[in-house]
Amino acid sequence: MKKGEKIYFAGDLHLGLPNYKKSRLREKKFVAWLDSIKDDAFEIYLLGDIFDFWFEYKRVVPRGFTRLLGKIAEIADSGVPVYFFTGNHDIWVFDYLPEETGVIVQRKPLIKEIGGKIFFIAHGDGLGNGQFGFKLLKFIFHNKVLQWLFARLHPNFALWMGGLWSAASRDAKGISIPFMGEDKEMMVRFAKETLKNEHFDYFVFGHRHLPIRIKLSDNCEYINLGDWIKTYSYAVFDGEKMEMFRYHK
Repeated sequence: MKKGEKIYFAGDLHLGLPNYKKSRLREKKFVAWLDSIKDDAFEIYLLGDIFDFWFEYKRVVPRGFTRLLGKIAEIADSGVPVYFFTGNHDIWVFDYLPEETGVIVQRKPLIKEIGGKIFFIAHGDGLGNGQFGFKLLKFIFHNKVLQWLFARLHPNFALWMGGLWSAASRDAKGISIPFMGEDKEMMVRFAKETLKNEHFDYFVFGHRHLPIRIKLSDNCEYINLGDWIKTYSYAVFDGEKMEMFRYHK
């Protein structure tokens, strides 16, 4: 990283939620934010659930999101790496997004040294012990045979059905469940357990829809990014420290 360059983290836009009109407003806001950071960005990390539902057919992709995809392609073409982590709502990213926009698709947690700091970066879903039902569902959604069978459905029906599933999943869990305390937050517990065996300076997660910062030790911090539905929050690493902000425009 050169002096003045920064690394940006954001996630959980859930574009498509709750309807076309409101989603478009949030998309424009996020694109404006990307436009405001592109000149000093060293890397950009999009930590999953960018879309409320996403499935790529071989020759068909979901309608919409043109402004976001175009801006991401512009930034990637300029030489700034854009990492796209698949979340639990946009698992089914195949070759369209990386080929057309230039994003680096990340399907698993990423461990990376940045500016002398060790980062553990992930969407965060399914980490740690327990959550057996959720992990089983995630395993099913990653099954190649089931993906092939789903792709046999007509796109109009499949995307409509996917939208219904997404809404049902969201309603069942709640978008912004209040902070439950460190001992009950699965990702915080995962980070603490991981620290027992390996050092990290930062754990950076999405998924939780709450901006959270927790000091896990003298030199390790847990960060959850929040979302772009209510909080419009993101994190920035300048080579020395991490900060969190909310975008207002």
